[in-house]
Amino acid sequence: MATLGLIGSGHIGGSLARLAVNAGLDVVLSNSRGPETLADLVAELGPRARAATPAEAAEAGDWVVVTIPLKNAFELDAAPLAGRLVLDTGNYYPDRDGHFAELDSGEFTSSELVQRHLAGATVVKVFNNIYFGHLLSLARPSGAPDRSALPIAGDDAAAKQRVTELLDTLGYLAVDAGTLGDSWRFQPGTPAYGLPYLKDQQARLDQDPGRPAGPSAIQEALDAATR
Repeated sequence: MATLGLIGSGHIGGSLARLAVNAGLDVVLSNSRGPETLADLVAELGPRARAATPAEAAEAGDWVVVTIPLKNAFELDAAPLAGRLVLDTGNYYPDRDGHFAELDSGEFTSSELVQRHLAGATVVKVFNNIYFGHLLSLARPSGAPDRSALPIAGDDAAAKQRVTELLDTLGYLAVDAGTLGDSWRFQPGTPAYGLPYLKDQQARLDQDPGRPAGPSAIQEALDAATR
């Protein structure tokens, strides 16, 4: 059985774990505080889920999701992730992460810096542009007419295909947004960041029920992005 490894088990990580278990995948969760702190979430998820260390989650995962604050991503031990497919959900928030000159200048994207740090891994950017509540509520089975799409970006075509297959399993379509250098098109502040999935763009995120956003809506938002 395929396994989703999670380094970080907060809002996005927990939502992905729920979608994965519902889809019949095994899940290995981890965080920076130790496996014992994930006991309640593991109990909720059931027998397909277990808690472990980040290194163990990296070893177990057919896909390894890194879903932690960007500033902490550069503190990850790169060795356990060498040779792994890493799904980067991170966003750059200077107020939280501190300033990075290479990001402030637009010379690099945050995922390019994550790839540089995790040099032995293959990084694909995904899951960063959708509110975690909408990530859970908008998942639909294959063939559903109101299936939503998520943008992905990466430098390896085979890796992006594997991520597309995971998205299909979890309930989503994929829109290829290009390379990691192109991933700025769905970073914070762009039309593709959160907005396509909002039913009421004036409502608070935690009060908005969400709305489906298919591939054409996501592509249109990507195309509208400017720097």
